[in-house]
Amino acid sequence: MYDTARRVALVKQRVRENTRRRQRCEAISLSALCLMLFTALAKVADALIVRGQTAAQGVFGTMLLREDAGGYVLVAVISFAAASAITALCFRLRTRENQKKHGTDKPARHEKEEKSQ
Repeated sequence: MYDTARRVALVKQRVRENTRRRQRCEAISLSALCLMLFTALAKVADALIVRGQTAAQGVFGTMLLREDAGGYVLVAVISFAAASAITALCFRLRTRENQKKHGTDKPARHEKEEKSQ
């Protein structure tokens, strides 16, 4: 039989391995989600953006002045919304991990700073 110190060390090692495995799984899942989103946006952009001659060649900003520039704007808005949602999700996951790590009754570090000011 192991002594208490050895059992505690083994439990801590298993916790670290499980945490590492879970974080790796989350990173792979988020990467796959971003890749699928990128592919979907590329297909949407290809379908919506009409090929044509611009009035002022070489000046990219003038493309938004054309009538058929709605595809560019739509893809930009969807990309921004998706990036904002993914960022908010990552912040929530990080906050949840910090609460689990330090106990649910303790506020996060940035919340302590806000209360002290």
